[in-house]
Amino acid sequence: MKPKATRSRSSKRTHVSPDDGANKAVTGGESLQTAQSRHVAAKPQTAKVMPVEAQSTRAVRHRRDHVKQEKVVRDTFTMPREDYEQLAALKQRCLDAGLAVKKSELVRAGLLLLASGPTKRLLAAVKAVEPVKTGRPPKSK
Repeated sequence: MKPKATRSRSSKRTHVSPDDGANKAVTGGESLQTAQSRHVAAKPQTAKVMPVEAQSTRAVRHRRDHVKQEKVVRDTFTMPREDYEQLAALKQRCLDAGLAVKKSELVRAGLLLLASGPTKRLLAAVKAVEPVKTGRPPKSK
């Protein structure tokens, strides 16, 4: 056996002294031989082997119903203050009706309405919108 100084500290040995049985015998009043035989006779507990179960139906159903969401694109655009205020008014109308909605959801709803209508209606809506200078507005102090 190697001296203690050269043993690897990473070993997973339990630190049990070989004289442990003798110490119990002295303090407990039993003989050394009885204490050692009891110590040796104890069998180590073996881990119970659990049978591998098939996946639960809930897990299978969750995997089947999971729909991969479409990736989103972050974009910025410039609009007149009136249109921005109109978005706020539409948001308030939705809140009054009992539905909380985001600005991006309103814009997407407008896209759905424009896409579902006839082409004449789309062209009329595009002509009604005045062009805006692109870019960031100047910083106001």
